[in-house]
Amino acid sequence: MSMICIYYDVSFGQFFEETMSNVKNIPNKLTKWDLSEDSVAPLTDLQRECLLNLEEELFSDNTFEDKTLDDTASRTEENEKPVHIERYQDLLEYYATLEKKCMDRKDMKYILYLNELEARRSECHELCLQIEEALEDFTMLYKQYSEVSDKTTSLYDASEQLDSDQRRLNSIIENITEYVKYFKDVDMMMEKLEAPTLCVNSEMFFNILDKIDRNIDFLQNNPSFKESNTYLIKYKHCQSKAISMMQNYIFNLFSKTTESILNLKDSDSSQDNADAALALFYGRFQTILSKVKSVIEQIESRSYKRQEYDSLLSECHQYYWSQRGLVLGSSVQKSLMSVKEKYNGDHCSLVRNSCALLLHASMDEYKLFYEFFSKPSNGLTTYLESLCTSLYDTLRPFIIHINHLETLAEICCILRIEMLDEHVQNNFEPLEGFGNICLQLLHDVQERLVFRAHLYLQSDVLNYNPSPGDLAYPDKLKMMEDIAESLREETRQTKMKRISVPFNGDSSTESVSRNHIEIDSIYQKTHMGNSPADLHGMWYPTVRRTLVCLSRLYRCVDRSVFQSLSQEAISYCVQSIENARQEIENRASSLDAELFQIKHLLILREQIAPFQVDFTIKEYSLDFSKVKTAAFGLLEKSSRFFTLSNNALLEFLLEGAPQMKEQLIDSRKHVDNKLKYACHCLIQHATYLLIHPILKLLEKEKAHVNTGNTDTSQEHALGSAQDVAAVISEVLRIIKFKCPEIQQLMQLYLSNKETEFILFRPVKNNVCAAFTQIYQLLSKYYSSEELQLIACPLPEQISVMLSSSSLVHGKSTQTTTKKT
Repeated sequence: MSMICIYYDVSFGQFFEETMSNVKNIPNKLTKWDLSEDSVAPLTDLQRECLLNLEEELFSDNTFEDKTLDDTASRTEENEKPVHIERYQDLLEYYATLEKKCMDRKDMKYILYLNELEARRSECHELCLQIEEALEDFTMLYKQYSEVSDKTTSLYDASEQLDSDQRRLNSIIENITEYVKYFKDVDMMMEKLEAPTLCVNSEMFFNILDKIDRNIDFLQNNPSFKESNTYLIKYKHCQSKAISMMQNYIFNLFSKTTESILNLKDSDSSQDNADAALALFYGRFQTILSKVKSVIEQIESRSYKRQEYDSLLSECHQYYWSQRGLVLGSSVQKSLMSVKEKYNGDHCSLVRNSCALLLHASMDEYKLFYEFFSKPSNGLTTYLESLCTSLYDTLRPFIIHINHLETLAEICCILRIEMLDEHVQNNFEPLEGFGNICLQLLHDVQERLVFRAHLYLQSDVLNYNPSPGDLAYPDKLKMMEDIAESLREETRQTKMKRISVPFNGDSSTESVSRNHIEIDSIYQKTHMGNSPADLHGMWYPTVRRTLVCLSRLYRCVDRSVFQSLSQEAISYCVQSIENARQEIENRASSLDAELFQIKHLLILREQIAPFQVDFTIKEYSLDFSKVKTAAFGLLEKSSRFFTLSNNALLEFLLEGAPQMKEQLIDSRKHVDNKLKYACHCLIQHATYLLIHPILKLLEKEKAHVNTGNTDTSQEHALGSAQDVAAVISEVLRIIKFKCPEIQQLMQLYLSNKETEFILFRPVKNNVCAAFTQIYQLLSKYYSSEELQLIACPLPEQISVMLSSSSLVHGKSTQTTTKKT
C-alpha cells in the first residue's frame, strides 16, 4: 500500500510539475497571440474591431462588479496568511481551498445580490412594522374624527331645525298679521259706509265693495278661524248696507227721471210731435246714464259671482221696466187710439200702422235698455211683450168682427210677411216680445179667417142660389163673343184708317199712332182667339169664389188647415157645378149643361194644380157591418146565453164590436173622376144626337136577337129597305147639320183645339163604329139591290164626312168673322 502511495505521489508530482511548467508557459504564449509579428493567432481587422467593441460593452457593465470583486479579493489576500506546505495533504487542502476560493469568487455576485435581498427584506419587514403602527394610529384618529363629526352633524342639524323653526314662526307671525287685517277692517268699513259724505258713484265706494268681497271670500274659505262666523255676519251686514245704498241710488235716479217726464208731459200739451216725444221719453233717461252706468257695471261684474248682486241686478231690471212702463204705457195707448181714429174703417192700414208703432217702440226700448245694462235678461222680452199687449187689446176687437175674407187675408199677410218674416226674423232679440203678440194676433186672424171661410163656402158656394144671368148659357157666351168680335172689327177698322192717313211729318201724330198700334197688338195677343168662357168674369160664381178663397187661404193658414179647407171647398164647388148643370139642362140643353160642367171642372183642376199641398185627407168612420151579422148569430145561439163555455153574449161583444175605418179622400182625384164622368156623358150624348136613328135600329136588332128568333127576314129585324134608307138619309142629314153645331158649342165653351179634338174623337169613333155595325147587319139581311136602294155609306166615308164637316165649320166661322 505504501509503495502505491509513494508511486502515486511521485507520479502526481511529476504531473503537477509538468502542469505547472505548462501553466507558466501559457502566459508567454498568450502574450504572443496578438503580436504584430509572429503572432500565434493572428486576427483580422474586422475581428479585432468586434473584440474592441465587446470589450467596451463588458467593461461598462462589469466595472462596479469587478471593483467589488477586486476589493473583496484584496481584502481576502490581505487577511490570508502565508501557507506552509509540507505534505501532499497540505497541498491538496490548499488546492481545495484555492479551488473553493476560485468558486466563491465566481459566485460572489450572487452572494452579494442575495445579501442585498436579505437586507431589503429586513428593511421591508421594518417598513411593514412601521405601516402597522401607522394604521393603528389612523384607526385611532378615525375614531376621534367620527366622534367629532357626529357632534358637528348633530350641532348642524340642531342649527338647521332652529333656523326652520325661526322661519316658520316668522311666517306664522306674517300670516297672523295678514289675517288680522281681515278682522280689523270690518269696523273701518262700517264707519266709512255710515259716513254721510260717502258717494255711491265714487272710487272709494267701489274700493270698499272690493274689500268687502275679498274679506267675505277669505272668511268663507277659512271657517276654522276663531270668530270667523261672527265677522262673516258683520261683513254680510256691510254688504247689505252697500247693496241697499246702490239700490236706493239707482231707484232714486230712475224715479226722479220718471217724475220729471210725467210732470213735463202733463204740463206740456205739445207732445204730439214725434221728435219732441222721442226726446222726452228717451233723452231724459239718457241724461242720467253717466251717473248710473258705473254703478250698474259694478253690480253686473259682481252678479256672476254673488247671488246678492244678481238679485240686486234683477230688482234694478224690474224697477227700470216698471218706470219705463209708467212713462210709455199711457203714451203708447194714446198713440194707438189716435191711429185707430185716423184709420177707422181701414182695417189693413190700422193693423199696419199700429204694428209699426209698437215695432219701433220695441226697438227703441231694447236699445235704451242695453245702454244702461250690458248683461242680458229674460225679463226684457216679457217687458216688451207686456208693452205690446196694448196692441193686441186694440186690434183684437176689430179682428173678431171682420167678415170680409179679403180683409182677413190681407191682415194675415201683413202680420206674417211684413212683421214676422221681414222684421222679427231679422231682429229676433229686440222684437221677440213684439213677435209673440203678432203671432197671437195672427192665430186669431187665422181662426177668424177659417171660420168665415167655412161659412162662406157653405153659404156662397154650396148653398149658392144662382140668378137667371148665371145660368144663361149659351146666350151669355154668344153675347160676349159678339161683343168681342165687334171690338176686334172696330180695332181693325181704326187701324186701317190710321194706316191710310198720309204722313205729314208730325212727330206727335207718329208717336200716338205707334202707341195705338202697340196697344192693338197687345189687345189682339190677349183677346183674339179666346172664348168668353176663358175670361175670369165669365166663370161660374161658385168656381170663381172657391178659387179666390183658396188663393187667399193658401198664403194665410197652415198647411194642414189649408188641406182640410181645400178638400171641403173643392167638394162644395164640384157639387155646385153639378147643381148648375142640372139647372142649365132644364133651361137650355143637355149638351150645354155637359159642356158647362166640363169647362168649369177643367178650370178647377187647372187652377188648383199650382198649390204645393197634398189634397189628400184622412177621414175616420165606424163600420157597423159586423154588428148585424153578430146580432143574427146571437139570435141563432139563444140556447147558449148563460153557458160558461162558448157563451153567446160574450161572442157577440167580441165579434160584433164596430171597427174604425180609415179612408183617404183626395180632392184632385175627385175632380178628375167627375171630369171623366162628364166627358163620358158628353161623348155618349153627342153620339146619340148624331146617330140616334141608327142606334134605335141597332137596339131593335139586339132585342130581336135576344128573343131567340132566328128568322133572317128583314120584316122581323130592321124593317123594309125603304124604311132603312129613310133612316140612313135622316142620319146623314143630322150629321151634316148637327155636327157643326156640336163643334161650335165645344169651341164656344172650351176654346181649346186640343181639348175639342180629344172630346170629338171618341164621338167620331162611335159614329164610325155604329155605321160599321149597321153596314154588317144590312149585308146580313138585305140583298145587293136593296143595299143599293138603302145607299148606306161605308165607315171610311163617314169618317171623311165628319172630317169635312169640321173643316167646313172652321171655314164658315172664319168667313163669318171677316164679314162681321
